[in-house]
Amino acid sequence: MSFPSLDEQIRILSDAVVDQPNAAEFRTRLASAIEAGRPLRVKLGADPSAPDLHLGHAVVLEKLRAFQRCGHTVVFIVGDFTGMIGDPSGKSLTRPQLSREQVVANAKTYQDQVFRLLDPAKTEIRFNSEWFGGMTFEKVIRLASNVTIAQLLARDDFAKRYAARAPIALSEFLYPLVQAYDSVMVKADVELGGTDQLFNLLLGREIQKAHGLPPQIVMTLPLLVGLDGVNKMSKSLGNCIAFNDPPKEVYGKAMSIPDDGMWPYFRLLLGKSDADVARLRAAIADGSRHPRAVKDGLAKALVALLHDEASAEAASAEFARVFAQKELPSDIPAVAVPAAETGILSLLVAAGLAHGTSEAKRLVLGGAVKLDDEKIADPKAVVTPKDGAILRAGKRAFAKLAVRG
Repeated sequence: MSFPSLDEQIRILSDAVVDQPNAAEFRTRLASAIEAGRPLRVKLGADPSAPDLHLGHAVVLEKLRAFQRCGHTVVFIVGDFTGMIGDPSGKSLTRPQLSREQVVANAKTYQDQVFRLLDPAKTEIRFNSEWFGGMTFEKVIRLASNVTIAQLLARDDFAKRYAARAPIALSEFLYPLVQAYDSVMVKADVELGGTDQLFNLLLGREIQKAHGLPPQIVMTLPLLVGLDGVNKMSKSLGNCIAFNDPPKEVYGKAMSIPDDGMWPYFRLLLGKSDADVARLRAAIADGSRHPRAVKDGLAKALVALLHDEASAEAASAEFARVFAQKELPSDIPAVAVPAAETGILSLLVAAGLAHGTSEAKRLVLGGAVKLDDEKIADPKAVVTPKDGAILRAGKRAFAKLAVRG
């Protein structure tokens, strides 16, 4: 098999990496792999704690894709066993454990999603229940003897919770060990993860050495800030773009990213260099590029990443038509509502634009509600629905009323 040169691979594979404590080892391991014509085995694990992957996961997946383009093999571990424990990394509270049924249901969607970015021909999919499902308690004890409580309490999130007398479940102490043992079972040469995974990845090296294997190279990537521009992208915080979001939703969410928050997306997901990003920022600063035009380019690229170029162009055109030209979307859903007079709050709920009257009231008081372009600012307002009328709640939520008699 033909590999790019050693220096070229080091440049590509180390780009945007935050922690690389084994950089010298990596060069040596990579040089040996190139000389022997043997691809490295590059590991990533993901627990199916939710049914959808999101762009936060894509940061590491893009780096895995770079490894594949350099000729290496990705080992993607679906943590169907560890998912029932819950990764405590970065958590201030014990995570609720998922049932086996929840984990299995979520795991079913993972394989199709990762192959939107990864090359199936250079990817191994493994489920860690393969080796943990039948592990005896004796082997668990022997495995646990390789790590001390002092080592685990050295981890920042555990140390903070212990100092604050916050509960730490014993299963959480076992999680890093379980993740580390995955590296033993798949004989990982390299393991990638977010910066919050550094402790777990380094522990993998120790457990591999205890089992007579060469220790894996560790690389961490930045955590992607979500759509709010403040917190790490997270499904639970609702600030994410999911792999399974439809193209128009991907585009609309991307356009909602704060102007100052869009640069990591260019850098980490689209592979732009620091110099490329600096040029874009300078163009906005000197007025030669409008922030909206730059963000449109980002939004289209993200749609193309998760879907295709045609969907990206269509989403951009629809967004411009609806929001720049103030036209209505072409696919407003029709909802059946009673013909009788009804309160505006009840109508919003009946039309599916609010989950309950409290949310509906907030929308009205926030000036987000219109009925056929007439703003409704009184939450006590009573209206008579007309067939074909357009009810709007905010910038993106529309419903066409179908009055039933």
